[in-house]
Amino acid sequence: MQQTLTSPITCQGVGLHSGKDITMTIRPARADHGIVFMRVDITDGDNVIPALWSHVVDTQLCTVIGNQNGVTIGTIEHLMAAMRGCGIDNAVVELDGPEVPVMDGSAMPFVKLIEEVGIAPQVLPRRAIKVLKEVTVEQDGKTVRLTPAKGSFFGGEIDFDHPDIGNQRYETQLLNGNFKHDIADSRTFGFLHEVHWMRSQGLALGGSLDNAILLDQESVLNPDGLRHSDEFIRHKILDAIGDLYLAGGPILGTYEGSKAGHAMNNAILKALFADESNWEMVDVFGETEAGDIPHEEPAESMQVLATA
Repeated sequence: MQQTLTSPITCQGVGLHSGKDITMTIRPARADHGIVFMRVDITDGDNVIPALWSHVVDTQLCTVIGNQNGVTIGTIEHLMAAMRGCGIDNAVVELDGPEVPVMDGSAMPFVKLIEEVGIAPQVLPRRAIKVLKEVTVEQDGKTVRLTPAKGSFFGGEIDFDHPDIGNQRYETQLLNGNFKHDIADSRTFGFLHEVHWMRSQGLALGGSLDNAILLDQESVLNPDGLRHSDEFIRHKILDAIGDLYLAGGPILGTYEGSKAGHAMNNAILKALFADESNWEMVDVFGETEAGDIPHEEPAESMQVLATA
């Protein structure tokens, strides 16, 4: 069944790319509301942005959503991953700045905030997007593929010419709360030689060793090192879980990404929804963990949140 928060939660932090101090409040929402972002610092026009793939306006180093009024909110992927991992279907996310606070660079702070207030079950079945046939996007040596499966599976691999990364692979099924234990604490990462360029482009202005893994040509610069030996690919899977939750509901199928990032993740959703024979909306019943799908049937209404 659908779920929301039992009460509002608030946190403060710096924006990874804007460098601005931001306050974020997540409020419960009614069933079938979906996840919606709101810029409370903007009062002279439309300040609401649905958390949907069709509202993605930029994918350079993070996922940015926007509306027709030109209002944008960036770095939403870690929060969206936490929402998916915790099974939150409906919420209003209020921010007084242009991006979600980066916190420690992972999804774990958001998971803990959600757990602090608790999760409230709702009376309507969860709406999930069931993949019916294989969909693939390939570009510049990068590949993302969605294939049918009973459940939600995520797999991927990366290959960096760096002694602490190299070739890494990770795969998981979202089941029994394993998002929190296996993926949620994996942090975003970047390279020292890219920092000056990123900041010249107005990016990574709030980045530090407190909210990202930083590497030079030979090693990890963070004094405490890594949380997992394969933290890099785990974070890429975290990003994919967050980006794919912009489908408008959990995806029932297998995601497989090779050297993929935010742009490819948005591209695979565009390809999925470009053909109605690729997918169907199903109702999911039962009190379950976020990824456990015990019983499903075609939704009565085929109006898809993802195309709103």
